[in-house]
Amino acid sequence: MPIISAHDLKKEFVERLLFDGVSFEIGEKDRVGLVGVNGCGKTTLFRILLGEEGYDAGELFRAKNARIMSMTQTIADTNQTVYDATLEAFRPLMDAEEELKRVDAELASAEGERLNTLIKRQHALREEYEFNGGMTYRSRTRSALMGLGFTEEELTKRLGDMSGGQRNKAQLAKVLLSGAQLLLLDEPTNHLDMDSIAWLEDFLKAYQGAFIVISHDRYFLDAVTRRTMEIKNTRFFVSEGNYTRHRELMADEQEMLRRRYVNTQKEIRRIEGIVEQQRRWGQEHNFITAASKQKQADKLRATLVAPERNTDSIHFRFHADAVSGNDVVVAKGLAKRFDKSVFRNADLLIKKGERVFLLGPNGCGKTTLLKILMGKLKPDAGSYYLGANVHPGYYEQNAAGLSGEVTAIEEIRNSYPRMSDTEIRCALAAFLFRGDDVFKPLEKLSGGEVARVKLLKLMLSGSNLLLLDEPTNHLDIDSREALEGALEEYEGTMLIVTHDRYLVERLADRVLSMTESGIESYIGGYADYIAAKQEREAKAAAEKPAQRSQAGEDYRAKRERQSAINRASGELRRAEDRVNAAEEELSRLEEKLASPDVATNYVKAAELSRTIDEKKAQLDKLYSQWEQAQEALDGLENG
Repeated sequence: MPIISAHDLKKEFVERLLFDGVSFEIGEKDRVGLVGVNGCGKTTLFRILLGEEGYDAGELFRAKNARIMSMTQTIADTNQTVYDATLEAFRPLMDAEEELKRVDAELASAEGERLNTLIKRQHALREEYEFNGGMTYRSRTRSALMGLGFTEEELTKRLGDMSGGQRNKAQLAKVLLSGAQLLLLDEPTNHLDMDSIAWLEDFLKAYQGAFIVISHDRYFLDAVTRRTMEIKNTRFFVSEGNYTRHRELMADEQEMLRRRYVNTQKEIRRIEGIVEQQRRWGQEHNFITAASKQKQADKLRATLVAPERNTDSIHFRFHADAVSGNDVVVAKGLAKRFDKSVFRNADLLIKKGERVFLLGPNGCGKTTLLKILMGKLKPDAGSYYLGANVHPGYYEQNAAGLSGEVTAIEEIRNSYPRMSDTEIRCALAAFLFRGDDVFKPLEKLSGGEVARVKLLKLMLSGSNLLLLDEPTNHLDIDSREALEGALEEYEGTMLIVTHDRYLVERLADRVLSMTESGIESYIGGYADYIAAKQEREAKAAAEKPAQRSQAGEDYRAKRERQSAINRASGELRRAEDRVNAAEEELSRLEEKLASPDVATNYVKAAELSRTIDEKKAQLDKLYSQWEQAQEALDGLENG
């Protein structure tokens, strides 16, 4: 029997349809991802499943006595320590402990029949207590909290004194430990560093119940889910498989629908041509034929299903207004401490055009390092400089520097006074701020909307060095993919702090791992980083000190050469992508030129021919860039 069964659920808000036709079943041990753009209704659907929100049509069934836990069920007593508050997940076991203590105390003075009764009671209580995990629940609680990134010191702190992110992590731990039949997890990877996300993945893979997880973390979704549900343009789609498989199946289905739609339209036009011809002939039998054919066309039209339209997406395009020197960021021996040491011995050398990602656990000083490089903080030791003609642009993960009272259009106008209001509104429209949205105060915007304003400001800056601190936070998957595409096309230099492993894997030339004692460099993307880190740690444990010194020198030389090869390889990949995209566009235009609709319209044909000539000229330039990139890579690999 399913834990939850939904059939044709519909939800509207003030004449706005949120979703319709939502149907699914959740059985025991199901692992389900729920995806969709921000504002499509994912969290609302969770509230409906919990009984916290009504729905306008459809049916919803919950299994009797089914335990369903969600992250919205907050910890009530914030005066408790982090550890004690999380232990409340095991309240029945804690109550059983108290009962055992009472029985033990009474046993000391009991006699006769009462003694026999208490002994039996003690045995039954202890057996049930041990069966339900009474011997391990405290260690499991500590393990979960440590896995989610809490330190031993933080476990004893009052929950009310912790940040919102830390309280959310404690609530997540409590939900995970609840043992509920169904977990509803809304963005559980928020506030977690990469090590904690990896721990959460392992926990969910081994979880004995079912869960539905809302997330924009594609790496995480691929790791833990076996089915994907998506709300898109008010409609509901379900695929068997993880997120990547879901996208593939959706693309295949939409392509099939598109072809069927086009072919059906062609057939309708052909039949209606016959109808028109029969009517022109004007004989009685012609009218009978025309009526029959018209019915045939009407039946086909009734079966037409248009392909799903794409959701609105942000149009990013970062550009570097100036060319920097070859050495973009140089730092030696940087150190910073507040109440205690944050980091020390931090060395950096970032070359022009590199895409470098700075990774490390929460609190290791990644944001602090970016602020030092931007001149917002002073280091306690060491030195740094930005290279010749370097113009940095900085994206902060919080709303620092933004005034909550100003509107979106005012924020851009204040930063770029030379832009006209028309230009500003066009720029904001490309970032999905349309109509009166541009006049909303920033304090009224969602986290995702504020992120879009900050990214637009950065995009307009023309910086040739981007320092980005968690740029994908608050962005849905479509927006993340748009940002990734823009960064992939960007010709400047990047230093990015992120916990988004998908972003690292797609874009990184090099990964920097930051610890309290310094920075280690790894060539390649996230998978390369993990493999190299594990190999380096294994070698470090086995090497003798003398061998370690020589190996380090050899590795640095190899790393520098590999870094140059990696940058050239990345440029070649981008050049190939640009050529492929241009070839596809040219092929589409030539196919359109050959279509009957255009071929018989000389004005359209001439205009399209001019466009094709322009595209061919652009393609020739792209071929030249491709050849240059290939030659540069060959020179490095053979040098």
